[in-house]
Amino acid sequence: MKEQNTKTTVLLTLTGLFASMITVMTAYIFHVPYGANGGYIHFGDALIYVAAVILPRPYALAAAAIGGGLADLLTAPMWAPATIIIKMLIVLPFTSQAGKLLTKRNIIAPFLSALLSAAGYYLADYILFGAFGALLASLTGSAIQSGGSALVFLVFAAALDKVHIKSRTEQLIHPMKKTAHAD
Repeated sequence: MKEQNTKTTVLLTLTGLFASMITVMTAYIFHVPYGANGGYIHFGDALIYVAAVILPRPYALAAAAIGGGLADLLTAPMWAPATIIIKMLIVLPFTSQAGKLLTKRNIIAPFLSALLSAAGYYLADYILFGAFGALLASLTGSAIQSGGSALVFLVFAAALDKVHIKSRTEQLIHPMKKTAHAD
């Protein structure tokens, strides 16, 4: 029972930390307003991708929704409902099941997430502003944001794999379980 309480506490703490880092990275760090509709380019999705490969899926979904949603509430509130849904969707292509972050699936996942994000925000743009004609502008902003986030994620993940973050995180979540990593 104590191990389950510890596991839950660690996972909730990690989820809260990721949500706060996603909020700050999205709302304030590399935050570049784009277009007339309140949208902006950021690299917060890179941290959503990192959360998606470290945390179990339900926790990664929560970190993405909370972090992205709070960022929009702070900077562009009309986008918050769409962002909460879209950020949860971009977690889905990733897996946290492997012993490292950069697996074949997780290298491809940011590009699948980019498609989900672009389609989601284009649809949200239409719903909010009736702007089906702004496809090129919408896709350009999405491509810059998603491409930049993919690159930042790949660099972060490679660095985190070098310090064996996956086995260290597993050790936090399951303190009684022995995990091996070479230092």
